[in-house]
Amino acid sequence: MNINFEYDDVKASNRLEIMAAEKLDKLMDKYDFIVRADVFFKKENTSEPSTGKICKMRLSAPGPRLFSEASHSSYEASIAEAISDLERQLSKRKAKMRTH
Repeated sequence: MNINFEYDDVKASNRLEIMAAEKLDKLMDKYDFIVRADVFFKKENTSEPSTGKICKMRLSAPGPRLFSEASHSSYEASIAEAISDLERQLSKRKAKMRTH
């Protein structure tokens, strides 16, 4: 699986890339039909201290692309929420693939 990282107003971080790649690899092990992943990190100025560090993930798989976005006070929490949302979408996609 190919993973692409993009940063918007954020300094590139190996630690964030490794963390996201590990979590995506776990998804890849569970759902072998994933082709590619795009991960976007963005910092947004907000008045709310519990948001502003955004992680967006897009997965290429058979059918429409899967997308998830999360905004928290840390990138780690945003990554975790985006991954759990994608896992939910992937399980639904796998169930649909089995019924056809």
